[in-house]
Order: sequence, then structure tokens, then C-alpha cells
Amino acid sequence: MGQVDYIIVGGGFAGFFLAHQLQKNNKSFLIFNGEQISGSHISAGVCNPVILKRFSTFWKSKEQMDYLETIFSEIESYTGKNYIIHEPVARIFHDEAEKKQWLKNSNKEDLKPFLEKDFITLKSVENPLESGIVKNSCRIDVENFFRDMFSYFDTKGLLIKGSFDYNSIDLENSMYNDLKFQNIVFCEGIHTKDNPYFSLVPVLPNKGHCLEVKIDSNIDPYIIKKKHFLFALSDNRFYYGGTYDRFDQSEDINPEFVEELETGLQAFYKKDYSISKVKTAFRATVDDRRPILGTHPKFKNLHIFNGLGARGVLNGTYFSKVMFDYLESEIKLDAEIDVKRFY
Repeated sequence: MGQVDYIIVGGGFAGFFLAHQLQKNNKSFLIFNGEQISGSHISAGVCNPVILKRFSTFWKSKEQMDYLETIFSEIESYTGKNYIIHEPVARIFHDEAEKKQWLKNSNKEDLKPFLEKDFITLKSVENPLESGIVKNSCRIDVENFFRDMFSYFDTKGLLIKGSFDYNSIDLENSMYNDLKFQNIVFCEGIHTKDNPYFSLVPVLPNKGHCLEVKIDSNIDPYIIKKKHFLFALSDNRFYYGGTYDRFDQSEDINPEFVEELETGLQAFYKKDYSISKVKTAFRATVDDRRPILGTHPKFKNLHIFNGLGARGVLNGTYFSKVMFDYLESEIKLDAEIDVKRFY
């Protein structure tokens, strides 16, 4: 019979960032990960402190951005890589009113660190009204992050490749099959709906599509944003996406959203490209746009860390530390993120 401090269910951003916190603090754990592709795995990984529709910021954006370098430096200590790519977001302006709003908002205290007042003209795409730079924004190398983290935890014997069986939990004896545990943390994304302990928590599936396109010409070294994000991957491969759809619950690729992406790309990139892949998956979102952390109201060794939404990297990194401090040091959760708000 084995024994661990924690079982983590889910291998997306929530699961892996929490696993990092546990490893850093010498806690024993196992990660259960099924075959499903989550929204985390195909996400853009953009770390952007500005809401680009309104040129405003969001709750705890500064704290999240400040912590980003710390946690990825810690992860680098055992993977040998730092996955942060310091390419800032370049937002293409649609009209003069947007430029004026950008400049106005750049004088606000919470936006001064992020909105660059000097506009630029990108050379590789059409931006006749120039583009605004989001200072301190960046992205992570999502492909290599997940590849390396899966490999690292697998090599360490900490990754269980297979679905988690809720029926195998013996709560009275804190056993999962023949494994004794102290806590289980469910980081399952949209699959929370299938979890008999947290099925009433309103995690909403938001389907996203993205394209991998091949472009042979040079593109300005930014995360270029008009309707969607465009940035370089490797070997002339580029990411373009992603879409948002709360209504389509199928796992099939929807041609309407592929067309939306192509139309969006062609609106500002006029040269040739080819689509090499179309990917789709579901983000776990919440109506109040806050992540979900906390403990089951009845079973005190069952917990949830979910609802990271479109800001999976920033929410995952920052709130994994909040979750760990809550679990290990009993630091009270902010009411805005506590799962208790749904009970």
C-alpha cells in the first residue's frame, strides 16, 4: 500500500502548477491524467494584464504578472528551461477612437505600467492606424511546457496515465484503491460536471478553436492582436486564435469558427499562408470570471482548483500558490474565489 499527501486529478495548467507548489514544498503526490485534450493544452499561453477590448485591467492583474517570473524560474530549476517568451502584445487599432481611449487609460494608475504611450507601425501586417504595445506582457511556450512537464513527472513516477475512478474513493479510510491519501484536489476543467462531489459547481465549457498556420515570410516579433492572436511558434509555424463558443458542446471542429479565424487573419495579413492544423478544446469558465478554489462542504479532504478560463497561465500560476497556502497553512481564501460562493 502506497501513501501520498495529495492526489491531483487533472493535467492542465491548474494540475501542473499545483504539482509544482507541492514539489517545491516537499509534499508527496500523484497526478492522474486521462486522454482528454484540455483547453490548457492548445491555449495561446498569452500573459496579458490588459483587457484588449476596453483597454482596462482586471482583478489582481499586477500580482499575477509579478509572480509569473518567480514561478517559472522555480520550474526552470528542474526542467532546465524557462518557458516565458518575452514578446509583448501589439494591439492593432480599429479606429481613432480606440487610440484616444488607449492614451486616456494610459494615465490611470493601474494601467500606467502596461499601456505604452508611443504607438508603433508593424511592418508585416496591415495596421494603418498603428498599434499599441502592452508593456510587460509575454507568453509561455505552451507546447514545450506541457511536453516537458508530462515527461518530468512521468520519469519521476508521479504521473498516472489514465482516468480517475470516483467509485474507487473510500472516504472513510482516505483510500483510493490501495493508495492512502491525505487530500484529493480536483483540477479537472470542464470534466467537473462528471464529478459526483463537485458536479453542482457551475463550471461552464467554453469551446475554442485555433489554427496552426505556415507562413514563409517574416512577421514582426510581437504577439499581434486584432480580433485574435498571431505569433510565431517554430519552423515557420504560427499560432492564430482563439475563438469563444459557449453553445457548441461537441468535440468536432466547427467549420464556421474556422472560417471566422481565416477571415480574421486575412483582415490584416495579406500574404500567402497555409493551414497545417485546426485544434479545438474546451476552457473551464465561470460566470463571475473568478477561479474556483476550496473544499467540499461535507468532505474535508476533497478540494477543487478550477475555472481558470481564458487566462489559464496567469490564474494558474498565481492561484496555485494561493491554493497551496490555503491547504497547508489554512490561509483564508478570498470570498470571490472560494467554492463556498456556490453553496
